[in-house]
Amino acid sequence: MSAIAVVSAGLGRPSSTRLLADRLAAAAADALRARGSAVTVETVELRDHAHAMVDAALTGFPSGAFRAAVETVTGADGIIAVTPVFNASYSGLFKTFFDVLERGALEGAPVLLGATGGTARHSLAVDYAMRPLMAYLRAAAVPTAVYAASEDWGSADGDLADRIARAGGELAAMVEGRPAAAREDGFENPVPFENLLAAGR
Repeated sequence: MSAIAVVSAGLGRPSSTRLLADRLAAAAADALRARGSAVTVETVELRDHAHAMVDAALTGFPSGAFRAAVETVTGADGIIAVTPVFNASYSGLFKTFFDVLERGALEGAPVLLGATGGTARHSLAVDYAMRPLMAYLRAAAVPTAVYAASEDWGSADGDLADRIARAGGELAAMVEGRPAAAREDGFENPVPFENLLAAGR
């Protein structure tokens, strides 16, 4: 069973960001099922946790429903992260979420990046803003990222559909190829303290 967590930083309802996130999730799930893997998909709408994220940034501790959302993302086998582009970069809501994660929480995690914007001129925000953020978090971003401008949702939707399918397939391949040990929580099977002491002698 593979678990995919979707992080959507859309501000409106409905939003093109959530629409892209859902389509990327469907493509990744289809690709995983084609490989014979059962899959679950859970979406975290960041706008629903905006106040809790600010609280977590101030206190250092996520709580309540937001804590559950964080655990959904950090415990997933693969992550899809989608943001609207404002001022040529990811949104503040998107950045705040990743700021409050514990250090190392996404290390090695396969991540598919997506972004939406009003014009194709902002498409490079994926490469010069989102990818460096994931690299800093030591997550493994898939090669294909998907940027959808307003015109991509029109009659020329075929190209967008192709990019979504390619990116979903790449995420599925990374999830399937990820060593099982990398998926385990380091606290599931801790080394007994006396063993650590013995090793230090």
